[in-house]
Amino acid sequence: MPGALLQMNNAAPRRSMDRFLIFAFAAAELLVETDLQGRIIFAEGTFRTRFGHDAPEFLGRPVISLIAAADRPAFASAIGLMAEVGRLKPTVLRLADPRNTSFSVAGLRLEGNGDKLVLTFAPLPRELPSGPQPSGPGLTGLAEEILRTGVPGGPIGFLELTGPRGNFTPPREVREVIQEKLNQEMGEGAVATELAAGRYGVLPGQAPLDLKALTKTLAGILQDRGVGDVAVGSMTLGLESEGLTPLQATRALRFALAAFARGGNDALQKAGFQGGLAGFLDSASERATMVRRSIAEGRFRMAFQPIVNLSSRTTHHYEALFRPVSANEREMSPPSEFVALAEAMGLTEELDWAVVRAVCVAAARAGGTRVACNLSGLSLQSPKFREDMRMMLETTPGMAERLVIEITETAEIENEDEAIRMIELLREHQIPVCLDDFGAGAAAFRYLRAFKVDYVKVDGIYVANALQSERDRGFISAMVDLARTVGAQVVAERIETEAEATLMKELGVRYGQGYLFGKPEMELATRTAGLSWQDQ
Repeated sequence: MPGALLQMNNAAPRRSMDRFLIFAFAAAELLVETDLQGRIIFAEGTFRTRFGHDAPEFLGRPVISLIAAADRPAFASAIGLMAEVGRLKPTVLRLADPRNTSFSVAGLRLEGNGDKLVLTFAPLPRELPSGPQPSGPGLTGLAEEILRTGVPGGPIGFLELTGPRGNFTPPREVREVIQEKLNQEMGEGAVATELAAGRYGVLPGQAPLDLKALTKTLAGILQDRGVGDVAVGSMTLGLESEGLTPLQATRALRFALAAFARGGNDALQKAGFQGGLAGFLDSASERATMVRRSIAEGRFRMAFQPIVNLSSRTTHHYEALFRPVSANEREMSPPSEFVALAEAMGLTEELDWAVVRAVCVAAARAGGTRVACNLSGLSLQSPKFREDMRMMLETTPGMAERLVIEITETAEIENEDEAIRMIELLREHQIPVCLDDFGAGAAAFRYLRAFKVDYVKVDGIYVANALQSERDRGFISAMVDLARTVGAQVVAERIETEAEATLMKELGVRYGQGYLFGKPEMELATRTAGLSWQDQ
């Protein structure tokens, strides 16, 4: 491999990062630049997944080596034409991977400062699912985008199945039919997802929302499959946010989704959402008092779930998971709903600080075990929170060896400069940083560019779908390659089977978390983690 080419690839990491982040948002899996002789001078993407070798190993090779032998004559002609006319229109070619996978190859000739050819390799559209995607992050992300931009959209429709004993969970085959029918009837650009068993959220795309028709469709499915005595209830939530800031509106929206997932339409109405997002905030003072009292009185517990090395299956560290407790000290409140309510009430920093203190106590009792503590974007960008953290680290010996900070994406970071200062403080004290829920929203790609992190955690929805979905496998592989570009390791969450664990390891993921390795426990093991922390 020519040393000059390696130097070229490593000389400008920021330029490489910019280029790859642009690529990460595109449909392509592979991005290649060549000189006019067709030799690769830059390569990024899912090379290890497709070819079994990392992207840098392809530097200096002829780009034609990526193409299956039978298609190389056609590709050579296309490259020659591209060098002359400046463009290669999307062309179907087979890769030289073990499966000879068909890809769409397109390219441009860039002139100036040394002419070069830029090529993208993308899966064919027929390999991708069509229509609405059944993903919770998709519904939340699309609705929040409507609120942030002010572009008209919505409303969100909620559909709930209720039997004689309350919430009804349909059999798996019925759930699959319901999801398929929702996708078909909602049309292009819409999102339909099962937010909880028997509870569905739908957000229209190009066609208006016809909740009455969807209700009739679900009732028909239940009747055709002999599911009797089950009613289909519905409710809409408008996304009009007049009088609210975008931040207030998105906070209220997250709480609405969490409330519906927990208690259905009744929970939405009790929370005041029959009056829309503004109606909820208008009736929020009593809830704010309840949340503040719960935080102050420590009415919560921490559960600890192991994160293991997928090769050795030894525990690397633990994640601390927040578990609120109701006033009677026996009933656990839904964590996502409590956190969303604290966020909506502007109490996130108070909650995060209480959790940080609880995790520090648990980690100190457990000896050398590292514990990851979740920190919201709101706290990450708070100067007061940063100074409180600085004081704690400077006055608590040994705490830096016990903590990991996970940055959650529940609230988008608006002041990245302040967030960078917090991360610099953590790194100054040698506290590793993890970017949580990577892939759940577009902001995570921006954060990975802006923040120096040690780990990224792949959102569990991709892990759950990866065994059946080529698209999700490709996306995980791309995230692994992107993480490597910035020197971070990858954690995959929600691993529940050996097959999922094996696949994640094959895709280059180093660490795993999920019920396969252990459920969250209220007691943290009082022993050191199985691996030394230097085994990164």
